[in-house]
Amino acid sequence: MTRDIPKLRSLLETFDAAAGTEERTALLIDYAERFREVGPEIATRPFPEENKIPYCESEAYVWMRRQEDGTVRLYFAVENPSGISAKALAAILDRTLSGSPPEDLLGVSPDIVQRIFRQNISMGKGLGLTAMVQAVQALARHHLRAKSPGRSSL
Repeated sequence: MTRDIPKLRSLLETFDAAAGTEERTALLIDYAERFREVGPEIATRPFPEENKIPYCESEAYVWMRRQEDGTVRLYFAVENPSGISAKALAAILDRTLSGSPPEDLLGVSPDIVQRIFRQNISMGKGLGLTAMVQAVQALARHHLRAKSPGRSSL
């Protein structure tokens, strides 16, 4: 079950309402074109292995930074220039989850990958995209542990 994050809910409703494969593909391409790679103030190449998303065919990386208001911001890199699906999901996760408290990210179900992409992805690509959501959850857990007394945050 996906926790209610209004921006994510709205996006999922948009994809649910997409009339067919062509409209869904156009939406995904639009999001892939909105993708902005992590800036040098967060990370530079070669990117650290601990930020690499396992199973992702497009060699994607993710970072999370706490903002002053206690929410978090997501940053992504996608090394494969043809990684349209990974870029689209990275842009979607950034636009819908950045600005949320880390505990809200724990409730985001990896099932959103199926809702967004439907049957339009291979099993391998689906595994990598699901791993992107799971990597965001792992970073959120890390930030929550770091927020505990006696720990420092990234």
